[in-house]
Amino acid sequence: MMKQREIFWFWLPLFASWLLMTAEGPIVSAAINRLPNEVIMLAAQGIVVSLSVTIESPIINILATSTALVKDRASFLLMRRFTIHWMILLTAVSIAIAFTPLFDLVVRTWLGTPDDVAQWVQPGMQIMIFWSAAIAWRRFLQGILIHFNQPRKMAWGTAVRLLTSGGTVIGMSMLTDLPGVVNGTTALMAGVIAEAIYATIAIRPLLQNELSETAVNLNDEEPLTYRDLFWFHLPLAGTAVMVLLVQPLVTFSLARLDRPTQSLAAWPVIFQIMLMARAAALALPEAVIALTKGPDSYAPIRRFSLTLAAIVGLVVTLFTFSPLARLYLFGVQDMTAEVGTLAQGSLIYFLPFPALTVIGMWLRGVLINGRKTTAVNVAMVVNMAVTVIVLALGLAGQRPGLPTAAVALTLAVLAEIIYLAWRAQQYLPAFATKMATRNI
Repeated sequence: MMKQREIFWFWLPLFASWLLMTAEGPIVSAAINRLPNEVIMLAAQGIVVSLSVTIESPIINILATSTALVKDRASFLLMRRFTIHWMILLTAVSIAIAFTPLFDLVVRTWLGTPDDVAQWVQPGMQIMIFWSAAIAWRRFLQGILIHFNQPRKMAWGTAVRLLTSGGTVIGMSMLTDLPGVVNGTTALMAGVIAEAIYATIAIRPLLQNELSETAVNLNDEEPLTYRDLFWFHLPLAGTAVMVLLVQPLVTFSLARLDRPTQSLAAWPVIFQIMLMARAAALALPEAVIALTKGPDSYAPIRRFSLTLAAIVGLVVTLFTFSPLARLYLFGVQDMTAEVGTLAQGSLIYFLPFPALTVIGMWLRGVLINGRKTTAVNVAMVVNMAVTVIVLALGLAGQRPGLPTAAVALTLAVLAEIIYLAWRAQQYLPAFATKMATRNI
């Protein structure tokens, strides 16, 4: 029987990687908050990040795809070709939005961004054109590291990224008079490039051993084809697109509700807090995929996930109701009184969201391990539908912006969990039968 400490020590480096990654946004926003015109710059930075992350969304889950499918040199080469194709496509999309009239359509018309914010979004988007390509490459390589039981290298790569982006934004803020959004996006771009370079170096021992041309292939499954890879990843890509469309949807709503500029400035900081709070959850799917070896592994991983959800919920509650929240918003982030008070008052509405995300990510990992990626995609359709409905009701009733966003996100992830749990219950008996048959 798998022990809880075994799961913990495998999960811990993945969690550390996500936690370090989520610290990048607060460092950048804290630097921007100490520069001139901070409210406008922070709002513009939030929209640049939102759009860039949305563009990269089809390749976010390449991490899970690579973890699940890269098992020998042939599958590595196929996955590498697949990743490069995505890198080229998404870079072309980034260039089109950053340098053509498509920018005005997306940012000014669709998102309804105020003009004083929109004018600073475009230079940020132009700096970030290679963001998706760098993310795709490093997540492809990180998935391989996780599959071959080297998650610590992933955490070290994220440390390299954080040091690079943090050092860049602090150095530029101190040594130049460039606008905050230019400093912030340059730092983010430098960080992901540094992490991609580190991952390329970290993967070399595997290429010389387990993934070399002379390595013995112990994989008893059918050879992976490009078609198999495409149809495995497509639902995950669709899921990630919908996950990351949530932030622009919230931005769209906040721009049309009360106090739009203040809400748009507060939202990136709240989103960063929620991202840090969900770091434990975001590390779960790959751990579940890598550690699930048979029916006996299901119960220990479930116990670990539910315990983790309870701990995350407790930590978020303590942060929200203690002086830590005020210290972070007004001390670390140096927010203005108006925006900081708005952000602090809105945190209470987001309390259940991180803990529910832990449960949802555990169930996703279970289904991805079973190659039931379509079920994960449908669950996200359910999530998006609930999000859109609640936000639409908030717009129709002109409800307060940030509380409306919190209710939408919480109800959406709850609906997703219900669907995922139903599909997991259908899959698990077949999984147990399959593993039992394989062991005979």
